[in-house]
Amino acid sequence: MSTYKRRAFLQKTLCGFLLANIFFPASKLKSSSPVIEDTKSQIDQIVVWKSKRRLVLFKDKAPIKSYQIRLGFDPVGPKRKEGDGKTPEGNYRITHKNPNSAFHKSLGISYPNKSDLLFAKKNGTRPGNNIFIHGGPKSFFKHLLFDWTEGCIALTDSEINEIYDRVPVNTPIHITS
Repeated sequence: MSTYKRRAFLQKTLCGFLLANIFFPASKLKSSSPVIEDTKSQIDQIVVWKSKRRLVLFKDKAPIKSYQIRLGFDPVGPKRKEGDGKTPEGNYRITHKNPNSAFHKSLGISYPNKSDLLFAKKNGTRPGNNIFIHGGPKSFFKHLLFDWTEGCIALTDSEINEIYDRVPVNTPIHITS
């Protein structure tokens, strides 16, 4: 392919991505699907299925809402060390809320837990930290197509807005493959 044709192709591709982001921003992405229609109740458990890219909110052991998510950039397997790009697997809790996160709003996750710390100590590694459920990037395509976080669980900004006030601190979260 000639340099001119390659440049024209890249310009058209970039233009297409830019137009798509203007008309379909990630904040308008409809990626959630109701399990039981309940958008007001405080929830008492969160379950994340990494392989399905789903986060499900529960109230009294009943699923009430399900969301499409994005994970760490290397999502297969449990998080084993700092910087590995994996989302942890195990039982954790929501530790705190940040209304002014770099990714819109965020819910802190109690990673690393005792098991994660023991594994890291045994293997001479650092387990990492700062794992959150948070809003997404501004790019529709990045959120729609790619696992892009450093290990966090990403929703769209509108979805984190929807769940932020419904998730109390200390809510259990189970993350599984």
